Amino acid sequence: MKKLMLLPVFAVAGLIVFNAFKNADGKNNSDAANAGLTLPGGFSASIIADNLGSARHIVVTPENDIYIHLAGTKNGKGIVVLHESGDKATVKTSFATFGGTGIAIKNGYLYASNSTDVFRFKLNDKNEVIDPNKPERIITGLIGRGMHEPKAICLDNSGNIYVNIGAYSNICSDFDPKHKGCPILDSAAGIWQFKANVPDQHYKNGVRYAGGLRNVVGLSWNQQDNKLFVMQHGRDALHSLFPKLYTDKQSADLPAECMFALKKGDNAGWPYVYYDWIQHKNMLGPEYGGDGKKGADPKYLNPVAAYPGHFAPDGLLFYTGNQFPAKYKNGAFIAFHGSWNRAPLPQAGYCVVFQPFKNGMPSGKWEVFADGFAGTEQQKASGQAVHRPCGLAQGPDGSIYVTDDNKGTVYKISYK
Repeated sequence: MKKLMLLPVFAVAGLIVFNAFKNADGKNNSDAANAGLTLPGGFSASIIADNLGSARHIVVTPENDIYIHLAGTKNGKGIVVLHESGDKATVKTSFATFGGTGIAIKNGYLYASNSTDVFRFKLNDKNEVIDPNKPERIITGLIGRGMHEPKAICLDNSGNIYVNIGAYSNICSDFDPKHKGCPILDSAAGIWQFKANVPDQHYKNGVRYAGGLRNVVGLSWNQQDNKLFVMQHGRDALHSLFPKLYTDKQSADLPAECMFALKKGDNAGWPYVYYDWIQHKNMLGPEYGGDGKKGADPKYLNPVAAYPGHFAPDGLLFYTGNQFPAKYKNGAFIAFHGSWNRAPLPQAGYCVVFQPFKNGMPSGKWEVFADGFAGTEQQKASGQAVHRPCGLAQGPDGSIYVTDDNKGTVYKISYK
């Protein structure tokens, strides 16, 4: 196996340039056999399905069935089921009259969400949906107002389900013009906990597990640490709203996209706080008296890891398989959907990164794991990406799967 060499990261006037993975002979591990992706040495990628629709989150069963939730319906159906055999996956069936993002399997049920509700479908002993036309609605009436409306979900080992309810605002100025306190925090901008087996729960039946989270699409229960981890999308428009405080380059890089390890009652601080990954601290937001230098009240939760601004983390997966080299065991893979608002800098993201973990918490620097989804450098820099990573899942053999919600492509990444 060829030895891997990760070239340095350069910081120039707030611009971060990531050099690609290269093998010891200086060649990128990217060719047609790898579906156009750049990967570390020893890894390979293939496209196992294409043109599925807006493929969002994904789960893979021990029987090699793949459930994919589409953002909208295709031919009237919002969940596509594939069966993988050999190096391809074929459509087995499709069902559900609703599109969405969240999807998960736990204790004999398939869970899936739309913008306001969460449903579950009973599975048989082969992890097949028994009656696709009769889902049980377990949560209803959640706020979904167009902006940040996907309800990402995950389940713990104690019978609870966690649902993101994103803020339908960038920074709450439209609801809090006098900056006296954001009034939408009681029903949005946080993670709510409900029971996984109780029908028709509303807000009053759930618990606001953690708040101050602008929008979370990637979330996962860390089995090693028995804790909820989430990836927050940071705010926009620091320069356009406060040109005297932030340059356009600062606004392109800030604030960070953040990983939080949550416990009940935590408050990450939105809209009052943002995290500056260059200064490595929580900052007081300019709407509430910040100037780009003032730190935030220490009562607000700090992230456990941070990443460049506007990369848009949409998938989070803790790797528990045995196929990949030992360094990946119990670490986190993050799917970055890619930016649209980093001008005048090139758009960036559109990749899957790996975050090492030790004893259930991030340890060491993150690294780009899979790149090349966007296409050419010009397509990436302009934001006209061909593919945009969204969902992540681990297969029964330890491979990982990546969905693309632009072209409806599903990638499988393996190690040999």
